[in-house]
Amino acid sequence: MSRANTFTSYGNVAKTFHWLTALLIFSAFPLGYIANELAHEIQSPEFDGSQAVIARATLLFSLHKTVGVAVFFTALLRILWALSQPKPGLLHPDRKAEALAAEMVHWLLYGSLVAVPLSGWIHHAATTGFAPIWWPFGQNLPFVPKSDHAADFFGGLHWVLVWTLAASLGLHIAGALKHHVIDRDATLRRMLPGSSNQPQPPAQSHSLMPLLAALAVWAGALGGGAVIGVFGGHDHSHGNAQDHSTEGTVAPVVAVDPAAGGGWAVQSGTLGLSVTQMGSVISGSFSEWAAVINFEDPAAPGPAGDVEVTVSIPSLELGSVAGQAMGADYFDSANFPTALFKADIEKLAAGYQAAGTLTIKGQTVPATLPFSLDLQGDTAMMAGTLTLNRLDFGIGKSLPDETSLGFAVEVPVELVAKRAE
Repeated sequence: MSRANTFTSYGNVAKTFHWLTALLIFSAFPLGYIANELAHEIQSPEFDGSQAVIARATLLFSLHKTVGVAVFFTALLRILWALSQPKPGLLHPDRKAEALAAEMVHWLLYGSLVAVPLSGWIHHAATTGFAPIWWPFGQNLPFVPKSDHAADFFGGLHWVLVWTLAASLGLHIAGALKHHVIDRDATLRRMLPGSSNQPQPPAQSHSLMPLLAALAVWAGALGGGAVIGVFGGHDHSHGNAQDHSTEGTVAPVVAVDPAAGGGWAVQSGTLGLSVTQMGSVISGSFSEWAAVINFEDPAAPGPAGDVEVTVSIPSLELGSVAGQAMGADYFDSANFPTALFKADIEKLAAGYQAAGTLTIKGQTVPATLPFSLDLQGDTAMMAGTLTLNRLDFGIGKSLPDETSLGFAVEVPVELVAKRAE
């Protein structure tokens, strides 16, 4: 059997690419489905923090992504080979509607085999993924920033294209079975290993109509996705149990003590949270918090005021793991919806600190926030990071080591405040 195609049959190289692609695709689909089911379990507030479930989801997502990258490169090589070869002719070109559908489906398949893994790969690169691709070339892509908007868009695009690929694949298989079982012709046998002595297809010509029809299908699929909102960060049910990170600057709701002469009103600020999970840093922020700040900068080291910060725990934006973080084994936001930081502000020989207590999940522990302060008239710009141990607050008690979830939690704080009149 020749390695090259002829007008009558496919060569060994084309057959190898075809069946290798089929093997990879039929591996990627169940891996993604099962991993996604585990993702929903992990994201649910009822999740008990089982390390076995998290580890299984990690394994399956890494397998899914690695197979997806293999599909991408296999598809590229397959297309390059196809461009260099004659295409075996249709056995029934006189059946115009059937011929149009067959060639349209081939265009859909070829395009989807590149677009589906590429969109998933870009989604992975735009997020801080806990489930890595198993290869030595890194997890990022050129020109793809770490961006929630990019991740949401390409995550939605991946979801739409996966369904387009699934539909095309179903039509392709149905067509092959129809030729083999009903028509009893050689269409399917031409792609089977070792097949030879195939019938000569009749003379035929090709037009751009199948390509235009495929483009119309893609446009319809993308338009439908836009209508149902999959490109705007909705749950696409395709993705990564813990692959999203959310970082934002939100102007908080701030209360100022009007009786205090040193009251300051926060104009803008970020109250963040970062934790290491499965070796990757996942970052987020709280969108609702309130601060009462009394501060007078002394000439020498010593007391400088006090601060009280109330944080709405359910306002934590942590990508797809936000729901999990609200569960009973973590923040238990249903029973403990707020956190409270109360501290005295002190000027040090170099810098400042707010030393007091932090209450989370009903546990009050000493906490000290060192920070820098840039005072320019009645405007103050502050930045600091509070480092906590999650076990001090009973968070993630079912994860007693750092295999899945690190002990250290970083709480970066940045704000701009103006002296209250």
